[in-house]
Parts: sequence; structure tokens; C-alpha cells
Amino acid sequence: MEGRIGVAGAGQMGNGIAHVFAVVGFEVRLYDIAQSQLDRGMATIAKNLERQSKKGGLDALLIPTILGRITPTLELRDLSDVDIAIEAAVENEALKLDLFRRLDGIVEARTILASNTSSIPITKIASATGRPDRVIGMHFMNPVPLMTLVEVIRGHSTSEETFAYVRNLVTRLGKESAVSEDYPGFIANRILMPMLNEAIFALHEGVATAEDIDKAMKLGTNQPMGPLTLADSIGLDTVLAILRVMHEGFGDPKFRPCPLLVKMVNAGHLGRKSGRGFYRY
Repeated sequence: MEGRIGVAGAGQMGNGIAHVFAVVGFEVRLYDIAQSQLDRGMATIAKNLERQSKKGGLDALLIPTILGRITPTLELRDLSDVDIAIEAAVENEALKLDLFRRLDGIVEARTILASNTSSIPITKIASATGRPDRVIGMHFMNPVPLMTLVEVIRGHSTSEETFAYVRNLVTRLGKESAVSEDYPGFIANRILMPMLNEAIFALHEGVATAEDIDKAMKLGTNQPMGPLTLADSIGLDTVLAILRVMHEGFGDPKFRPCPLLVKMVNAGHLGRKSGRGFYRY
């Protein structure tokens, strides 16, 4: 075994993180508060491994061994002896701060605590712990098994030792790291979210239909999918949460969420995961 990894959160990002670590030989403890979420997460990992093997990227005979490296658990204390615990909860600051506070009291003094947050400053998250030197951002891209980038974000007090360990970990996963300073949204979302928000404003103001906005950006700028389709894929609640973090963090009106986005989230139209967003699924 390569070492022990804890993942807190078995949702879309968390099960992807567990997947990639298990594939390269790590023992993974996958925590969630709901058994249904753990069951769904493990089923997703199994399905994605099967898909990988059918595309020739993985020997199908290895799948049972890989799945056997992942231990789902409803008990956070089962992460007590991991080398690094990676938080992959929803993009909610209060929830993340509480989770880091609890993890800090459970794991060993040597353990690194990492957050997969897509926008919340690492320094703020580290302040909930007694080990700010061992807290860092590891922002994986979605879908985790396919995307090669991990943003690595140092908080104000993150040590060089912690930073070097995590960058090496990214390399061992076969991924690339991009290093960001600790500002809301980091690199990818600071650039991406205003683009998605502007596409929503264009729809809101009647500039064009959703289909034509997506067509213009997909064919006109050679993107794999249009911004509204991408927003639906990410989850409109997540897009809104990230924009709000950046709007509050920078105090800059350019990050103000479009009223249409707020209205859709309030209506429960969250995109692909709810069956309805800018498109129906």
C-alpha cells in the first residue's frame, strides 16, 4: 500500500478523489454522514472503473482489488490514522469550518488536512484548526478521474513541508498541479465563473437563447461545451455559491451573481443533478 488517505464527503467530488487514490495503490477511508450517499458513491466508483477498463485504461481484473482499498464509513473517527484527510463537502463555509474543527480533534498531529474547496480561502479554513501549518488546498477538477489538473493553494501559514508533500502526492496520482495564491476562486474559478455568470446575464437580458449562447461559445471559441451547459453540469447552486464567495471576498461588483441564477437556484432548478436547469435532463 502507498499510504492512507481520508476523504470526507462521498459526493461527486469525494468519490472521484477516492477513486484516483485507490487506483494508484492508496488505502482510502471514505466518510459521509449518510449511508445512501456512501452507497451511491461506491456504486459510482465501480461504474467509472468499469468504464475505464472498457476504454483500455485499466485491467478489469484489478477492479475488485481497487474497490477493496476503499473503506466507506459513517464514523469520522475512522479517519484518525490517515496521512492526509481531504475534505470534499459541499461549498458551504460554515459546514467546512465545522468539519475541519472536528477533524483537527480526531486525526494525529502529523496529519495534513486538505480542502477541495473551489473558492473559500484556505487561510479562513485553517483558522478553524490548531495546525494551520498543515492545512492546504487541493482543488481537484470535475470529473476527477478524467481531469488532470489539481490546484494547490497555500494558506497564510502553510509550511513548505506540507506544500512539498501535497505537490508530490499530485504527481503520484499522475496529475499536474497549478499553484495559486490564497484568493477567493483561486485560478480556474476566478476566470471561469465570471464567464458563466455573463452567459447567464446574456440569457437574462434576452441577448440570445440558451442554445445560441452555447453554440456561439462552443463553436466560436472552440470550447468542448457551452457555458450554460457547463453551468448545468457543475450545478447552479455550486456556481452561485462560488460567485457569492468571490463577490463578498473581493467586494467587486463584477462578481455579482445574475438575478436569473439566484431565481433558478431558489426554484430548485440546479441543472443536470435536479433534472432541470437551463436545459431539461
